[in-house]
Amino acid sequence: MAHKYVYMFSEGNADMRELLGGKGANLAEMTHIGLPVPQGFTISTEACTRYYEDGRKINDEIMAEIWENVAKMERINGKKFGDKQSPLLVSVRSGARASMPGMMDTILNLGLNDDVVEAMLKGNPDPKFKRFVYDSYRRFIQMFSDVVMEVGKKYFEQLIDKMKEEKGVKFDIDLTADDLKELAYQFKAEYKKQLGTDFPSDPKVQLYEAIRAVFRSWDNPRANVYRRDNDIPYSWGTAVNVMPMVFGNLNDNSGTGVAFTRDPATGEKKLMGEFLFNAQGEDVVAGVRTPMPIAQMADKFPEAYKQFVEVCKTLEARYRDMQDMEFTVENGKLYMLQCRNGKRTAQAALQIACDLVDEGMRTEQEAVLMIDPRNLDTLLHPQFDAKALKAAKPLGRGLGASPGAACGQVVFTAEDAEAWKKAGKKVVLVRLETSPEDITGMKAAQGILTVRGGMTSHAAVVARGMGTCCVSGCGDIIMDEENKKFSLGGKTFHEGDVISIDGTTGNIYGEAIATVDAQISGNFGRIMGWADKYRKLKVRTNADTPRDAKKARELGAEGIGLCRTEHMFFEADRIAAFREMICSDTVEEREAALEKILPYQQSDFEKLYEALEGYPVCIRFLDPPLHEFVPNTEDEIALLAKTQHKSVESIKNLIASLHEFNPMMGHRGCRLAVTYPEIAKMQTRAVIRAAINVKMAHPTWTIEPEIMIPLTCEAKELKFVKDIVVETADAEIAAAGSDMKYEVGTMIEIPRAALTADEIAKEAEFFCFGTNDLTQMTFGFSRDDAGKFLGSYYDTKIFESDPFARLDQVGVGKLMKMAVKLGHETRPDIHCGICGEHGGDPSSVEFCHQIGLDYVSCSPFRVPIARLAAAQAAIKESK
Repeated sequence: MAHKYVYMFSEGNADMRELLGGKGANLAEMTHIGLPVPQGFTISTEACTRYYEDGRKINDEIMAEIWENVAKMERINGKKFGDKQSPLLVSVRSGARASMPGMMDTILNLGLNDDVVEAMLKGNPDPKFKRFVYDSYRRFIQMFSDVVMEVGKKYFEQLIDKMKEEKGVKFDIDLTADDLKELAYQFKAEYKKQLGTDFPSDPKVQLYEAIRAVFRSWDNPRANVYRRDNDIPYSWGTAVNVMPMVFGNLNDNSGTGVAFTRDPATGEKKLMGEFLFNAQGEDVVAGVRTPMPIAQMADKFPEAYKQFVEVCKTLEARYRDMQDMEFTVENGKLYMLQCRNGKRTAQAALQIACDLVDEGMRTEQEAVLMIDPRNLDTLLHPQFDAKALKAAKPLGRGLGASPGAACGQVVFTAEDAEAWKKAGKKVVLVRLETSPEDITGMKAAQGILTVRGGMTSHAAVVARGMGTCCVSGCGDIIMDEENKKFSLGGKTFHEGDVISIDGTTGNIYGEAIATVDAQISGNFGRIMGWADKYRKLKVRTNADTPRDAKKARELGAEGIGLCRTEHMFFEADRIAAFREMICSDTVEEREAALEKILPYQQSDFEKLYEALEGYPVCIRFLDPPLHEFVPNTEDEIALLAKTQHKSVESIKNLIASLHEFNPMMGHRGCRLAVTYPEIAKMQTRAVIRAAINVKMAHPTWTIEPEIMIPLTCEAKELKFVKDIVVETADAEIAAAGSDMKYEVGTMIEIPRAALTADEIAKEAEFFCFGTNDLTQMTFGFSRDDAGKFLGSYYDTKIFESDPFARLDQVGVGKLMKMAVKLGHETRPDIHCGICGEHGGDPSSVEFCHQIGLDYVSCSPFRVPIARLAAAQAAIKESK
């Protein structure tokens, strides 16, 4: 039997979503339960896949099946394509299995031509009907030309505007039947002028081209961006739905509307929506005319409204979720054209999930699965006012690296950001790229915008940790840091000019847009309580300061999975001592310099232990290469030379000697401790002394320091550094008369470490996957430079997502899985976590659950996302 590619609505149901797409499956389900749906058919997602496999052609086998189903549709509806007595007109719509509103294409009124128009008018002398026919015809020509043949919309809009001007009217609805007839002929002439061929009059040719256009739209730029942002695989394809037209623009006894069974903004249980009489669906969406609230439909069409209210109840009970519906009334009769689980704000999602549990429609587990973890970001960060945002036009787009909204005056240096903030001004820090020394300016800014860098660049990682809005890697910016100005989208911005940036979408606006503060309701706590009840993975945070740690604890973190000690060195009083250590010529000089840093480190760690109140704290020893700590400016170099009693030239020579061609794979991580063991000794003393002091102050707290050695690639290397740590720690514990326990583990961030994890586990008491570096080294990409070429990889479908934002489960994931297995074989009680940025990405969290990690660790504001994603992974597995 031949493979089936086309299904009548009566042949499907809601469970066939993968094959029929969301729209097709829901039309089939509405048909199945007896709702008034115009009867048509769905061309499956498999046909779309075949279209691309066959070189963007619809093969003869599929076309033959389509024509068979056209014949069935004609028989059911008693109308025929191109027939002069009873012509059949259809709509052709896309419908992927995941909702992608507005991303793909739709064609209405297909089947019209001069002969059909003439035949339709013959039997009906009503001037209003004549207007309806020509209105439908000109809409079809415009839509077919734009969507199917890619003739720009603007040509037709210019003709409409010219006609309205000539006739002295303001709205399309004020044009007469003869005006619209004239427009239809003008449109066809424009089509021929643009393409050099006549507008196709054969309905079968129209249908074939329209189906191709919908398949083609699966690969249009806006659909590709939407899929990447929403984790929708390219391989899914889209279905195509062909259904008979019903006409909301037939007369004043007709209309069209869109409605929700609950408020999509707040979640309140009430029917919401808009209705336009004598209109087609696109008029409601396009905002050409101002629609009336759905409740007023009761006055205009009492019977249809009464039936529609019942349909709403039926659908919500059926799907057990808020429904978004499109419908048309033709001559007083209701037709349902679409239903789907409605898009909603995060606030509404929480409200609806809680209400559905209270109403007995959903279990707690089902309610947890209903929330998209990524949407929680909008509850935790300031957002742009929705109305103000709608009116604004972005000048450019970078990567939405840290969510939230920011508006402020442009500054170009960290120092200026601090100074302007002290003067009471709100600023956006704009940099080519940020470095660790910019940290104070980043804290002072409302938002951060960088020209270079990806989702795991310094700016992105630090901004997420602070909960500050950040847009990174906007390569379209032409930067002139020296003269404190940049250009974007044809506009030049100087220091002090106002911009707005959206850290969720990556959009950049050349104007002030009002922001609204984050709001967390009681429903948030309730959903999180359910999530914690069902998840197995622990959730920790990446935090370097007591402020970050406290924020993470408020958001439910169960410990620190990564404290980056190097961030503590950049404050003015510490950086001087650290630079002194770098400039030292002997071990004794280095130890003396490090002794100055020890009290600061110890104090920092004490504050972290206090903030965590007995929850685990994992402290990563020094990781970055030393060149990141040396001075950059002539003044700073001169000051360092003076304090070190050395010449400026010798300091410059030292700085030059620290330069590396590939610093991310250079003298950093545990390699520093191998070369300079005194650094590891100082950090161990600080960790252990801090832990002992806090334990003495809080005897009931469980304080067992976790010391993490970064960038290990060889078991002997880890043993060398671990021996130093253990000898130092044991001496400190003995001197204090304490019985404190501690653990020494390592980060797995080099492929060789994953491959030899069984050997490394002989020394390591825990593994933590540093997936930023592990991704970088597995792919051989520089995470700060990959943004320059990844766009081409998305366009050519080599990659579907940024491997630094969403864990590569095929390659990097295989190394992680292997390391966990090998580690447990050597040391059954080894505990494993992840502390790369992937720890806050929902799909990556699910993978971590599947391979048996004990915890994920992420930036503070992503903790709720990870908690929810971990619960969803556990619930899915149990099912």
